[in-house]
Amino acid sequence: MTKTRVVCSKCGGVNRLPPSRSASGAKCGKCGAKLFAGHPEDVGAENFDRQIARGTVPVLVDVWAPWCGPCLAMAPAYEAAARDLEPRVRMIKLNSEAEQGAASRLGIRGIPTMILFLDGRETARTSGAMSANQIVQWVRDKLPTAAA
Repeated sequence: MTKTRVVCSKCGGVNRLPPSRSASGAKCGKCGAKLFAGHPEDVGAENFDRQIARGTVPVLVDVWAPWCGPCLAMAPAYEAAARDLEPRVRMIKLNSEAEQGAASRLGIRGIPTMILFLDGRETARTSGAMSANQIVQWVRDKLPTAAA
């Protein structure tokens, strides 16, 4: 059996979890933070890149900005969706104003935009504010086995 690799959203450390161990209570071996805290972490470009390249858990990123009304309105729904989807899906946020280079690489044209990554590749994308139920259903439609 292969081990799951989870990238810590606090320090970027890569953690290997055996299949027999529950990811929900796991802590980072480098910084001691919970790997899945039940809410999305706002990460910088370097940590974002590590999440995509090194982790084996599907990653859902919410690209947002602090001046964006729809982004701020969707934030509580995204957090509620994280409580439902984690630890089967890594939920992170990327501030497009602070991380303009990463947002440009992702081809962000409007926010909020959610992008789903699996095995280092983008598998789905949607723009516009959604409710928690809509977010969960969208992810489950795109990743039926990972987010069931």
